[in-house]
Amino acid sequence: MPRKGKTRISIFIDGSVLDEFRTRAQKTGTGYQTMMNEALRRFLSESEQPLTEKTLRQVLRQEMPEYLRSLTPAPARTRVKKGPRR
Repeated sequence: MPRKGKTRISIFIDGSVLDEFRTRAQKTGTGYQTMMNEALRRFLSESEQPLTEKTLRQVLRQEMPEYLRSLTPAPARTRVKKGPRR
């Protein structure tokens, strides 16, 4: 994720979340806004990319045959009559 300039915004954040960021920032000697920005950046870099139609089709092609086999009842096993035991 490229770093560009910063933009001033106004958002609502739970008081407990803000308090935790401020406490942690004070302990580490950094600004809480910087810490929040880094947490958001980390979340965005670790989250998966959106699912595309191509990927979905590929997964379905791989997974559907086995899934359909699991729905089909296994053939009944019949006992083969053998002659008398010796």
